Amino acid sequence: MSSNEQSLKSAIGEFLKVSRLSGRLAEQKIIDGWEKHMGKMIAKHTKQISISNKKLFLHLDSAPLRQELFYSREKIIKMLNEGAGEEVIQEIVFR
Repeated sequence: MSSNEQSLKSAIGEFLKVSRLSGRLAEQKIIDGWEKHMGKMIAKHTKQISISNKKLFLHLDSAPLRQELFYSREKIIKMLNEGAGEEVIQEIVFR
């Protein structure tokens, strides 16, 4: 490759970074992978998931589950960020 050429993967990666789409894609990856990471039972009780300003907002229909996940939030944050390949979540807000 000449000095002006780059792989398609690096060109797309650079475009996403410059256009700030990579963060949105990582957020969507977390939302789409919620059931895979957390399991069917938790996904079944999760009514809404959204991400804003590095905060994951979870609407759950089970108070006991909400409490259980609250105590595991640091582990969940680490697992989801590792799955996304970058730090996307810094805090979880349960509703």
